[in-house]
Amino acid sequence: MNALSHGTLRPRMPAVLPKRKPAAGTSRGEERGAGWQIWSLAGVLFFMYMLLSLRIHERMMSNSFDLAIFEQVVRSYAHGRLPVSEVKGPDFPVLGDHFSPVLATIAPLYWLWPTVKTLLVVQAALVAVSVIPLAVWVRRTLGLTAALVIGAAYGLSWGVASAVGFDFHEVAFAAPFLACSLAALGQERLRAAAWWAMPLLLVKEDLGLAVCVIGLLIARRGDRRIGLITAGIGLAASLLTVLVILPAFSPTGGYGHWSGLENATAEGSGLGSLLFRGTIGVITPLEKASTLLLSLAPTLFLALRSPLILVAVPTFAWRFVSHYMANWGVSYHYSLVVMTIVFAAFIDALVRRRPGIPSLRRYLAGAAAVALLLLPQFPLWKLVQPATWQSDPRIGAARDVMRLIPDGATVQASTFLVPQLAGRTSVSLFGWADSRPNPQWILVDTLVEQNRRWPLSFFQERDALDSARARGYSTVANHYGFVLLRRS
Repeated sequence: MNALSHGTLRPRMPAVLPKRKPAAGTSRGEERGAGWQIWSLAGVLFFMYMLLSLRIHERMMSNSFDLAIFEQVVRSYAHGRLPVSEVKGPDFPVLGDHFSPVLATIAPLYWLWPTVKTLLVVQAALVAVSVIPLAVWVRRTLGLTAALVIGAAYGLSWGVASAVGFDFHEVAFAAPFLACSLAALGQERLRAAAWWAMPLLLVKEDLGLAVCVIGLLIARRGDRRIGLITAGIGLAASLLTVLVILPAFSPTGGYGHWSGLENATAEGSGLGSLLFRGTIGVITPLEKASTLLLSLAPTLFLALRSPLILVAVPTFAWRFVSHYMANWGVSYHYSLVVMTIVFAAFIDALVRRRPGIPSLRRYLAGAAAVALLLLPQFPLWKLVQPATWQSDPRIGAARDVMRLIPDGATVQASTFLVPQLAGRTSVSLFGWADSRPNPQWILVDTLVEQNRRWPLSFFQERDALDSARARGYSTVANHYGFVLLRRS
């Protein structure tokens, strides 16, 4: 008789895996989605970002480069055209400068509210939303208190503050996609991590390299097939946009930003120079090293213990190799992507270390302390400064003068007046070599502070106005230093 007839063999029952316990302070119902506390945090941050950026614009401190450029891009999409920017040059095709077709998604909102303010509100929402996937990840693993502290530290971090305090930029779209992708990767949801990374290819041409690194991390964490496919798509997309798409649209027939690398490497040649640029030259001058340290400081440098920090390497690389000094520092929007990655790496490192409650509290206190310590040095601090809310009679005077310019006119204006006119005129930058020549109107603030003058100095601006009058322009208004000329 066989063994089965004696009952010695029994059907094998599938093993029942133990259910993962939710983190302390988290109910199972709350664990499935973002709780009201996290949504409230994101809502408060959204209101702060929106208030800051709109107030900066209302005080006429936004700029032609880059707010007016992006307004003209979105307006082109809203009118069913390929994006052009008069600020960059007459009918300049922006798809020949940077590959950011994701901006077309703002067009439906622009139909409802055709103003530059639409872009600022969208940016505030995108950055605030990026807090949610990171905070939900923390809550599932480390608890609600940790989620709120880390979410607030990220939302108030200097890199985020610098971005929302300086105009609008396409990388605002990258923040939520990166946050979702890296949160999924950190929780071993590898397929979801790959899918969330794909939209980054439509945000900017360099982000394909970040997608490539995400793919390699997915392969390293277990799904070799999905990971290698993701990495290949990311690398291929960056090469395709830089070598084919952007040159096809560019007026010069090439990728204009190669000049940054070429100028950075033109100072020397040979093996010694190559080794210097690839090692010490990446973190010198001191401004580069300072930016690197400040990027890691909000996480108490714990982000370095996570492989996710590798996703930031391509961004640091192109910034520090560039000859354009603004890329090296902590101003503007350049650190938004880095900050999202660094905080994702911070969370991943904490989850891997599984610190006890005392250690976790020290990490949370440290991250919060660094965020608050740096806060007064960056734009979010303007919200509590009285000067931000004081009225300025010159702003009213500028608006009175701008009302004299009819809709649809061609205009050249001072850099911070350009965004004020971008929604209803064809406006470019006064004194910029590539601006449309012989506009119908010229508007210049002759009393602006010296540190806000660009691209002309005081004397260059005065000579340019005299030259315009000599060519037949007549003075229509001169009010509080705002000079308006009209072509005869």
